[in-house]
Amino acid sequence: MAKIPQQEIDDIRDKTNIVDVIGQYVQLKKSGSKNYSGLCPFHNEKTPSFSVAEDKQFYYCFGCGRGGNIFSFIQEIEGLSFVESILKVAEIEGIEVSEQYRNVSVENEVSSKQQQLIQLYEKAAEVYHHMLVNTALGETALDYLHKRGLSDQLIEEFNIGFAPNQRDFLFRVFQNESLDSEIFPESGLFVERENEELADRFYQRIMFPIRNFQGKTVGFSGRFFATEDFNDQDQPKYLNSPETELFNKREILFNFDKARSSIRKSGTVYLFEGFMDVLAAYRSGITNGIASMGTSLTNEQITSISRLTQELVLCYDGDQAGIAATDRAIGHLQEASQLDLSVVSVPEKLDPDEYVKKYGPEGFVSLLEHGKETVFLFKMRYRRMGKNMSNEKEQVEYVQELLHDLLDVDSLIEQDRYLTQLSTEFQISRETLQQQLRDLKQQRRSKEKAPTPTATTPAQEAPQSSVKKTKVQKAEELLLYRLFNDETLNQRLKQSQVTFFHEVYQELYMLFDAYIESEGEFVLAKFLDFLKDDRMRNIVSTIASLKVPEEGSQQEIEDLLQVIQTSSLVEEINDKKLKLQEASQKGNQQVELGLATEIINLTKELKQAK
Repeated sequence: MAKIPQQEIDDIRDKTNIVDVIGQYVQLKKSGSKNYSGLCPFHNEKTPSFSVAEDKQFYYCFGCGRGGNIFSFIQEIEGLSFVESILKVAEIEGIEVSEQYRNVSVENEVSSKQQQLIQLYEKAAEVYHHMLVNTALGETALDYLHKRGLSDQLIEEFNIGFAPNQRDFLFRVFQNESLDSEIFPESGLFVERENEELADRFYQRIMFPIRNFQGKTVGFSGRFFATEDFNDQDQPKYLNSPETELFNKREILFNFDKARSSIRKSGTVYLFEGFMDVLAAYRSGITNGIASMGTSLTNEQITSISRLTQELVLCYDGDQAGIAATDRAIGHLQEASQLDLSVVSVPEKLDPDEYVKKYGPEGFVSLLEHGKETVFLFKMRYRRMGKNMSNEKEQVEYVQELLHDLLDVDSLIEQDRYLTQLSTEFQISRETLQQQLRDLKQQRRSKEKAPTPTATTPAQEAPQSSVKKTKVQKAEELLLYRLFNDETLNQRLKQSQVTFFHEVYQELYMLFDAYIESEGEFVLAKFLDFLKDDRMRNIVSTIASLKVPEEGSQQEIEDLLQVIQTSSLVEEINDKKLKLQEASQKGNQQVELGLATEIINLTKELKQAK
């Protein structure tokens, strides 16, 4: 297998701006003169702790401690090998890679189970699409989609297909294609019968391929298509692929792969209830629409959205069920994110797809642009549902519920406006409403301050910030930071014969020295490639992200060396003291005397070193 030469790797890295690439996965904002910050894609957080340094071309999370250059970021976020990450970065940036290296990782990819599964899904999508657009069996389903407003171009764009009413259709196609049948049972495309034979999971359904965030088909959602000769009332309207190694409904968002660029460009994402709503928006020119997989919005999906944008617009169905679903989604979004939320309520109890059919694409675009309302205005309408507003008791309950909702309104102007509306409508003094709101705020603060017994989940841990470093650790890290920014310091360290107290920093120093011997000059992004250990890369990123003055001094270097050089003596003295205490407890006077003498001599040596 051909190996990508170092010069080509360096060339790809040098031509790539890390901010541009990471910005396609994380919503980054300028932070200071050189850095960008955003929510870390590697652990759950509400406050940005993920930093990207454009000048040094590396990233670091102050929360979870992960760090590296553009290749290590793509490796981790995409789950790729080092070689695959190089090719992916080149693809993202449109950098030409020599033909002989383009397929350097194909052998590894094809041999992996995940790639074999993707091959099955891509082939299945191709077969289903062909059945829809090119066969008599799919003609009725195609006519139905045309009547629903889907053009041939849109059907092609989303690779929509049709699974005919034959339980062995796909199975026979795959057998003829000589695909690896060993992974058929794991694909979710088939179900096992009592006689252990496999049958197609999807039949008599319009098929929507489900893609992951990288645009690879990882599953399907099939919409039952009733006809005169097949109208089984027991069939679920939508049938999704089961959970597989690649398909996790909690993580997938329909159309997220296509919508990412327009979400980043517009700064807004529209969240719909169903696939057909997303398609209706898409054909209306709204390409930044997504939908969850027929389930409630999950934390994983919210995290993925939060990495790309700050503004989310909910546009669920206008019927009672859709309004209730909107309220649930708002609660979850407010609890799990800092997204700016607004709501578009579709009139006449229509869903977005029906609204487009009735009022056309222009009418729907106008609704999305001019029909947004605040979350609190939505709550005012929602809380009225099912209440008798002429009943005084229910009026009081309504106002109390809205005051709780008002706690989530950050804008003082909005709060003041809504308090005035409530005061006027229900003839309650503003002072009373304001006092009640203050009391509720105080109650919430008290609850937030109270300790909770719930353990922190691994995804939320921030180990780097929770570990307190010793004086010598801080000195060693600062000395290495100075070394990274001035490699000429290396000669002085060699002359002083410095030995780092902690093995990991000594190992890092030796790796640095080997790198300088090889390359001649220090380039942080390149050094991160030179390191083969992820833990070591994270340590280097931690050191490179220290918030210290850029310029050091000769005196600072001398002080750091003294701390490091004397640390071993301090450690040895402490160790001797513990042994002295043990000897004293055992009554071993001879050992006591020897240890006491050693401690005195070491203490004198320490004083001289200082």
